[in-house]
Amino acid sequence: MLERRNVVSALLGTRGEMAVVTGLGSATYDVAAVGDHPRNFYLWGAMGGAASLALGLAMAQPETPVVAITGDGEMLMAIGTFCTIALQAPPNLSIVVLDNGLYGETGSQKSHTGVSDLAGIAKASGIAMIETVTTSSELDEIAASISLTAGGPRVYVVKVSQEPKPRVLPLREGAHAKARFREAFGLTAD
Repeated sequence: MLERRNVVSALLGTRGEMAVVTGLGSATYDVAAVGDHPRNFYLWGAMGGAASLALGLAMAQPETPVVAITGDGEMLMAIGTFCTIALQAPPNLSIVVLDNGLYGETGSQKSHTGVSDLAGIAKASGIAMIETVTTSSELDEIAASISLTAGGPRVYVVKVSQEPKPRVLPLREGAHAKARFREAFGLTAD
């Protein structure tokens, strides 16, 4: 199993102008641990919302690579989003699911990914570019892929260890986070 912070670091190491939407909990802590960025949008208290928010952003900003980094528990909460992503098919969208097989934010109960296949569900939903990642040698190729504005949408289910990491808390004030994110795209803060 891969170590989740190493995965996120490898994926965002040369991010350029990429916009990153994080899922609830550990995905947010992992992205913040790699380094805060004005084009990071940390999703607080909206479990299941990362992929759909990233979809809307990808549609609104077609010249920008957009990636949602989320956990298996959150993706399971919004599994139908795969169908909407397939229907809209934004070529600049990537979904990275950090799959540790646990609902980490609610007490580390086993998630359903022990008996279901998120990549298979994404494929059955109509998304063509899907990969299950189990080795670090695959990460360079994925990092290059998620920085593209063509060829998507893409879904990467990355199998990571269950080892908990210390929380790195990024910006939590909603109005400020929204204003900073909008300004990073050259938009007015309000």
